[in-house]
Amino acid sequence: MTTTPANTELNMNPKDQQFISAKSYLLTSSTDTGTNLYDHLSCVLAKVLDERPENASDIIEDISRDVKRSKFNSKVDTVQDKVDKSTEVALAEIHHKLFSKGEGEDADQDQDEEVETPLPNLMDHFFYFEQAGIGLGREELVRIWLALKDLVDRYPLQHVHFWGKIFGTEQNYYVAEVEYREGNDEGDEEEEEEEAHAEEETEKEGDEDGEEEEQQEDDTPKPDWKPPPEVPKEENRSGANKKTYFVCNDPGKPWIKLPPVTPAQIHIARNIKKYFTGRLDAPIVSYPPFPGNECNYLRAMIARISAGTHISPLSFYIFDEEEEEEEEGGSRENFIINPEYEAHPMRDLVDQSLSHWVHHVQHILPQGRCVWFPPAKPDQDEFEDEEEEEEREEPDEPEPERGPELLTPLSEDAEVGDMPPWTPKLSYNLIPQYACAVMRSNLWPGAYAFAADKKFENVYIGTGHKYSRDNYSPPETTPIREEFPSGAEITEIEDPSVEEERQIRKAQQEAVEPEEMEEAEEEEEEDD
Repeated sequence: MTTTPANTELNMNPKDQQFISAKSYLLTSSTDTGTNLYDHLSCVLAKVLDERPENASDIIEDISRDVKRSKFNSKVDTVQDKVDKSTEVALAEIHHKLFSKGEGEDADQDQDEEVETPLPNLMDHFFYFEQAGIGLGREELVRIWLALKDLVDRYPLQHVHFWGKIFGTEQNYYVAEVEYREGNDEGDEEEEEEEAHAEEETEKEGDEDGEEEEQQEDDTPKPDWKPPPEVPKEENRSGANKKTYFVCNDPGKPWIKLPPVTPAQIHIARNIKKYFTGRLDAPIVSYPPFPGNECNYLRAMIARISAGTHISPLSFYIFDEEEEEEEEGGSRENFIINPEYEAHPMRDLVDQSLSHWVHHVQHILPQGRCVWFPPAKPDQDEFEDEEEEEEREEPDEPEPERGPELLTPLSEDAEVGDMPPWTPKLSYNLIPQYACAVMRSNLWPGAYAFAADKKFENVYIGTGHKYSRDNYSPPETTPIREEFPSGAEITEIEDPSVEEERQIRKAQQEAVEPEEMEEAEEEEEEDD
């Protein structure tokens, strides 16, 4: 008769059952390290028996720790588990996000194809630039295209355009030019917050100035120089702030919105020349001092380059006949696409006369605005004395600044030294019937435009520097202003000598005596 295992366990000695239960418990593996206490104790005892140290009971803990260390297997070359990612690995992780779809994109794929999207066909545009040897690599273009798609998915945009790439000493800038949908402009809220903050600061400064004036004595000299009134910036969707710009250092990194540009920033940017670092918060150390950091300087340079290099074929854009010309300056700001546009022949687009290309971005005036703003007149309360008001000649009112009108042909552009402002050419001459017209700016090296059939595009790839025939030399510093005008009233003179004082007194007495004699004679005549 055979016995089953169950019968064997029932017939087993209780001590043997406890031994089996204890051994099974010791063989239980750890959920963290995967080892068990039975094997660990076996190794510890084997090491004690092999080495036979003195006072083994006192150092048993150290032996146990040494056994654990001998079995430790790190996943990296160092003892620490934390791995410092290389630049390539970190960049690859950022790029991986561009190629991964978000949740729910597969389900809505059919619906997205039917809806119009502002995302441009970047590969098609750069196909024509590539024929002329201009542009970026295919891999980089795909990443930029996917980054623009991410920008479209995040913001309510009506129009998106890849403006270009600006090289920096540390990092580069990829610039996207966008337009918000009507009623969804986030810049209006930011502008209102800035204006409210500026009003609070002016009120605080006024209160502080009033308190200081009360504390100061009347005899304290005060400077009569006052800074010229600040020219206000142009509103969103107009002038130099007509478009909104986003930048990033590499496709896949977050897009950062650039602030609106001010006339003062454009004016100072024309007088300085700086290389970009790639950090938006980097300070701009220059003379004249620039009002802002690299973020504002980048925005000012984008406005300058756009105003000088964004061109389109003649009659591609036309003015709306229903829209009346504006009263200020008589210039127009808006245009529409010509529905009856017909492509120009290639021989006309590459003609050296440049008459078949026009500027479709407003010219920036020397004031720093696209529309001239009349400067504020000085307050009349400052001149209290009537005599001073009569003697003072009123300054002539400044004449409004005027520049080229919108959609002005390139033939009216000024020459760049001994070179023409633009250089037209065909993308290739071997098969001219399939070539496209390419325009290269000589004033802003790195600015290009192409036209083929009814397509055209502008792009800028450069350092953000304007061409200069001579080496750049910073402007001279302004002379130090005088604290007060020098005159006889405040000029110190030497003290007279004793003899000179006597002569002065004698002359005064001789001048007084005839007057006293005349007064005495007049009194006598009146008495008679």
